[in-house]
Amino acid sequence: MSNAPTEEKVLSVEHFTDRLFSFSITRPPSFRFRTGEFIMIGLPKTEEQKRPIMRAYSIASPAWDDKLEFYSIKVEDGPLTSRLQAIKDGDTVLLGKKPVGTLVLDALLPGKRLWMFSTGTGFAPFASLVRDPETYERYDEVIVTHTCREAGELEYSQRLVDDLINDPLVGEMVVNEDGSPKLKLITSLTREDHPLKGRITTLLETGKLFEVAGTEPLNKDTDRVMICGSKDMIDDTAKLVEGFGLTEGSNSQPAEFVVEKSFVG
Repeated sequence: MSNAPTEEKVLSVEHFTDRLFSFSITRPPSFRFRTGEFIMIGLPKTEEQKRPIMRAYSIASPAWDDKLEFYSIKVEDGPLTSRLQAIKDGDTVLLGKKPVGTLVLDALLPGKRLWMFSTGTGFAPFASLVRDPETYERYDEVIVTHTCREAGELEYSQRLVDDLINDPLVGEMVVNEDGSPKLKLITSLTREDHPLKGRITTLLETGKLFEVAGTEPLNKDTDRVMICGSKDMIDDTAKLVEGFGLTEGSNSQPAEFVVEKSFVG
């Protein structure tokens, strides 16, 4: 069986800001992945680029979807994103064969509340997880945080979560029987005015995050955490989470929190 990437067609592209866009591609019938995993994607070679450039991208669509969705930054001189940001419906995107990753439900021990801390396009794997029924079957409460620089960068996450109430698969699961939300999205900005300002690390250190969420501070007996963002954000946030007594887990050894090891950008 060949390990060569498959050629998939672009189904849709949406640009949110001059830095962020999303796109969806066809999904091979045999392609299987666990919600929260990432895959290598790329573009066909050109005269200038003699071989395809492949990069790891979290799959933003849920495992049950018949298409694959991705959420990407635009880097002007990036070897891949400088070309990827110009794709249009009908263009070809290369899709790797082997999805992997640590931001999966099975890498966490059972708990009551699931926190997902994200910055920028680090929201992508959580876009997959909040659309998976299993997330709500495992947890009583799901809280996603998304920190960006400017308000326009929050559009993707805010719209996706707002639309979930009408989702035929999880619409009834994102709300409790008393009408209160089972899923909460907490957004913050670092460069513009916003009801909540500051980096996720600051919000954790000051306790402001728990105040806004209406919860107690992280507790290893009840809380489970996933972290995705830039390398510095992941490292700094993981240290703070460990400070609350939580232990990092993996696919082979589930524990109280997991981070995305390969995420870039």
